[in-house]
Amino acid sequence: MGGYEVILTGFADEGPASKRAEEQLAICRALGMSYYTVRFVDAGDGVKNVMKLSDGEVRRLQGLHRDYEMRVSSIGSPIGKIKLVDREDGTTNAYIPFDKYLKEDVAHAIDLAHAFETKLIRGFSFYPPKGEDPKQYLDPSADYLKQIAAKCQEAGVYFGLEVEGHLVGQNGALLRALHEKVASDHLCLIYDCGNIEYQGFSAAEAFEQYRQMEAGLGWMHAKGVKSPPDAAMDAHIQQRNLAGFIPVDLGDAGHEQSLRAFREVLPRLNEAWRSRGVPGVFVDLEPHVKSGGQFGGFSGPDGFGVAFRGLLRLLDFVGIDYHLTDFYDLRNA
Repeated sequence: MGGYEVILTGFADEGPASKRAEEQLAICRALGMSYYTVRFVDAGDGVKNVMKLSDGEVRRLQGLHRDYEMRVSSIGSPIGKIKLVDREDGTTNAYIPFDKYLKEDVAHAIDLAHAFETKLIRGFSFYPPKGEDPKQYLDPSADYLKQIAAKCQEAGVYFGLEVEGHLVGQNGALLRALHEKVASDHLCLIYDCGNIEYQGFSAAEAFEQYRQMEAGLGWMHAKGVKSPPDAAMDAHIQQRNLAGFIPVDLGDAGHEQSLRAFREVLPRLNEAWRSRGVPGVFVDLEPHVKSGGQFGGFSGPDGFGVAFRGLLRLLDFVGIDYHLTDFYDLRNA
C-alpha cells in the first residue's frame, strides 16, 4: 500500500433496511470492501446501536466477520452526543454526569474496539445549550475530551472527533481549537464535507474549514450535499430529518478541493497510523442519500452502491489510490 492510498470503509448499516449483519457484510463484500464501520446492527436479537450489543451478539458478529472476511475500521459510537449542561433547552439530547459517562459509556466503547480488533472510535464534541454560542463551551468540552483521550491512551486506542452541526465542534475552526486544547496524540479530527455544507457553508468555505482541521486530521467521512437555495433558511437544518445529501461526485459540494489537499497529507498520515498499528488512512462512506438523522442514516443497497461508485470516481479523478477485493484476490487468498 503506497503513501497516496486510502482504505475504503463505510457505515454498512446504511445499506439494508433490515440492518441484519449478514446483509451489511454481504453488501460490503459485493462492492469489494474489506472494512466497515459498525454502528446499528441486527446481530440476532433485533436492531441495536453497537453500544447496546450483548456479549452474545458481539461474539456472533465476531464469527460473521471471520465468515465474510471483513474487519471493523472503527466503532461508530455516539460518544459525545450528550449535553454539556444539565439544562432544559427544548431538545431531547440527554444529560449524563460525566464521571458516570466516562466510567461506563466511554469504557464500553473502548472494550468494543478491543473486541472488534480496531484502534479507532468515532465520537463527538458534546452539545452546548441550544441557541448559545458554542465558543463559550470550548473549555468544558475540551476538559471532557481530554479525559476521554487519556482513557483511550491507557487502552491503546484513538478517538476521532467528527465535525457535525449543533455540537461544540460544529465547524473546522472550533474543532481545531478543541484539538489544540486537548493536545493528545490519541485524539484526532474527522473531516466530513457534507456535515459542514449542510449548515449553509459554500464549497469554498467548506474547504477553508478543512484547512482548519488538517493539522489534526485522522481520517475522513464521505457524503455529498446539495446546497439549499436559501442558506439562511436552512442554517439550523432539521436536526433529526436531514435532507439533501447526494453522492460526492455530484452537485456543487467541495469534495474535489479538499480531497486534492488531503492527498498531499496522505503520506504523513499513512506513516503515522501504521506506526500505531492501524493499517492506514480510512475514507469512510456515510452517504445518507435517502434519509439521515441525528444518530444515523439510510441509503438502501442501491443508494449505497451508487454513492460508493461516485466516491471511487472522485478518488480516481483527484489521484488518490485505493484497493478493492476482487475475484482474483479471493481465489488466491
